[in-house]
Amino acid sequence: MPERRPFRPRVDIDWAAPSPNWDERALPLTMVVLHYTDMPDVREAVEKMCSPESKVSAHYCITRQGEIVQLVEEDKRAWHAGRSYWRGHTDINSASIGIELDNPGHTWGYEDFPEPQMQQLILLLNDIVKRHDIPRANIVGHSDVAPQRKDDPGEKFDWARLAKHRLALPRPTKLDLGNPFDNDGSFYLALERFGYDISDGHAAVTAFQRRFRPERIDGEIDGELRAILFGLLIERDRGLAR
Repeated sequence: MPERRPFRPRVDIDWAAPSPNWDERALPLTMVVLHYTDMPDVREAVEKMCSPESKVSAHYCITRQGEIVQLVEEDKRAWHAGRSYWRGHTDINSASIGIELDNPGHTWGYEDFPEPQMQQLILLLNDIVKRHDIPRANIVGHSDVAPQRKDDPGEKFDWARLAKHRLALPRPTKLDLGNPFDNDGSFYLALERFGYDISDGHAAVTAFQRRFRPERIDGEIDGELRAILFGLLIERDRGLAR
């Protein structure tokens, strides 16, 4: 019998707000999806995720002050990702834990993610990853799994900090690899191989930039972007991306 992994967090939960918006998982838990609330007030965001009419939820929400709110038990399927795709999976909700970060988002005046919030996110993520053996390649943003619809957690989110704790893939630094892809078509195929839905190529490239090169987001393929993607694929093929 395979080991049954614990579904109870080992970090302190500041308050619980049980949401009715969940059902049973249909896939093993192999991912974490990070979001922002895109609302000006976290209490309103929690109320929305607890409203049956909204049909949305997440497992956790972390306030700007660093409070961790649990809305759905980890062994249940929360409704956070919507129509989405990652590495062949289309039922991302079944395969993932969803974490909402209190932030007004691009709609209400996008802000930096405060230090207390990031500290608690790192603690919670580290706990989840250890308990469920989740590879860092599968800690992704909502925009990664739904590039045509979503921008969160956005270009201000500190992925590099997570990568230093081995809680996300780092951006490759060795980019002197020439031109690894002959044309845009081969880049799109490589992007799909890495995990993205490329049915809207411009949106997929924009999401990739937001994640791995946030200082310039234009949806256009260039040499630097080709080198970054090629570096990520080499790391994965060498088994170094776990």
